[in-house]
Amino acid sequence: MPESTLPALVVGLAAFGVSLLTLFSGFGLGTLLMPVFALFFPVEIAVGATALVHAANSVFKAGLLARGAPRQVLMRFGLPAVAASFLGAFTLSRLAVQAPVASWTLAGRAAEITPIKLVMGCLILVFALLELVPILRSKQAPLRWLPLGGALSGFFGGLSGHQGALRAVFLTPLKLSPTEFASSQAVIALMVDIARLSVYGGAFLMLGASGGSALPWRLIVTAALCAFAGAFVGKKLLHKMTMDALHLLVGWLLAIVGAGLASGLI
Repeated sequence: MPESTLPALVVGLAAFGVSLLTLFSGFGLGTLLMPVFALFFPVEIAVGATALVHAANSVFKAGLLARGAPRQVLMRFGLPAVAASFLGAFTLSRLAVQAPVASWTLAGRAAEITPIKLVMGCLILVFALLELVPILRSKQAPLRWLPLGGALSGFFGGLSGHQGALRAVFLTPLKLSPTEFASSQAVIALMVDIARLSVYGGAFLMLGASGGSALPWRLIVTAALCAFAGAFVGKKLLHKMTMDALHLLVGWLLAIVGAGLASGLI
């Protein structure tokens, strides 16, 4: 798909705003940015492009905050997350080459339901519920489940890029300071990004060799630079945020995009 002003504007603004607002919050950059990419590109390309932006932003944030990450958290949560992210990324690479399972039309528009769209759409709807339902958003897991939380966060991080919300569920009970929480989020996100990108890289090389869609590199660079700017501003201005209205906005956007993907309309 040729890159135009509209995708660059929408993705750039989304990357800046979400990166700024999520520096100290429970959900991550990929939660909102992946659906924005999915509005303009195939799902597997959207996940890969988001992963590259997320990884670049993770490097930037880890550089700002890495010293505050508790080593015990990185060992008990981060290492299982890295191991499971390989499985999630491999699952994505297999789903990306599966044939459509159904098709239908709406007002003359053809909708094609593929396994990857169906899985991604359902996952996005689940994460939309985490944003929209207060009792789910405030849910906290017992400390003894920290390694399991790392594995779940890593798997879904590798599969769809949605890892920040699950990290928050398992890290919040640790009663970390805002700096420790943000530092742990940034470093663990970077660990998972490096792992999943190693799998995505091989998958996209094969996809390109078979004539599939190419990654929108200029748009990725634009989004990464905007995310850097958002993280820098967030580091200066936002020390701790409680943003119920933003959670509702994100939740409804995720619900709309999730339904569109699962139905094949997007």
